[in-house]
Amino acid sequence: MSHFESLPTVHVLYENPAWLPPIEAALQAEGFHYEFHHIWKGSIDPSQEPPAGIWWNRMSPSSHTRGHGESVGLMREVLAWLESWGRWVLNGSHALELEVSKLRQELALRRYGIRSPRTLLANDRDSLIELARSFDGPFITKHNQGGKGLGIELFTSAEQLADYLDSDDFDAGPNGQIILQEYIQAAEPFITRVEIVGGRFLFAMRSNTEDGFQLCPSDACQVPSKAPSLCAIDGDDSSSPKFSVSPLGADDPLVRQLISLTIGAGLDQAGIEFIEDAHGNRYVYDINGTTNYSSGIEREVGVDGMLETVRYLKKQVVPRVWAGSQRPVAEAS
Repeated sequence: MSHFESLPTVHVLYENPAWLPPIEAALQAEGFHYEFHHIWKGSIDPSQEPPAGIWWNRMSPSSHTRGHGESVGLMREVLAWLESWGRWVLNGSHALELEVSKLRQELALRRYGIRSPRTLLANDRDSLIELARSFDGPFITKHNQGGKGLGIELFTSAEQLADYLDSDDFDAGPNGQIILQEYIQAAEPFITRVEIVGGRFLFAMRSNTEDGFQLCPSDACQVPSKAPSLCAIDGDDSSSPKFSVSPLGADDPLVRQLISLTIGAGLDQAGIEFIEDAHGNRYVYDINGTTNYSSGIEREVGVDGMLETVRYLKKQVVPRVWAGSQRPVAEAS
């Protein structure tokens, strides 16, 4: 039996092709046969058995910004179909629901006792203004189905928010659900992102926020500011001052909490972000299941994030697939 025949096929479900090269390189390095499936337009026959193998969810909550407004909804149904047939899905349906809802992320953080900024949701103007009046200090808006930092605006009063909601600049996002979140003043102008794969800490990196919060670390997302809604190949980011290595380690208490969250919520691969205030309080505010990696940071720490993810598949998931075991049900989000 050849090396390829000894491993199951990995089916990568994706929306953004710009993020595929590191995944393809890692799968090739570990000897996997793989297939890519673009989730945008398509159909599902629930009586049709899915192809055998391991499935990998790479859906982005910002898919609507690339003209793929149908992708998230279709991915929900594809994952339900796969899981109903017992297929093992890396970052399955529970991970997707966390990915596309900042409110559900808040619920998960609260469940694990992880400090986060005060977070509220509304989908109409009057409710947003009423909620804004309940904040004692500055607050920010976000799209509940976010991605790339879109929809983030800072306000100091409900009246200022009302003016924004009535202006042509207001963008309600893909489903009209807006998050209001307590603004945390960072001690220094950076956020920290913790990368976890298979319940194991890989590394942490700092992202400079002086130029805003569009902080996707993928090389494919380093685009000129004049085109912030795009995500096209734009070369290597290793010389960019935007990202740097964080001294955070696996024994850090917050890292241990985040690892527990990923295991309980069915997040096989995640990049989780937090901000630290002047008093040393750390607030977790974003959970990215469809995480990407900065090649410059990977080289500096000596870790290839996608390769580690594929090795997790090979060492931990493949034996279970061959044994015919189904994935345990993750906690409800």
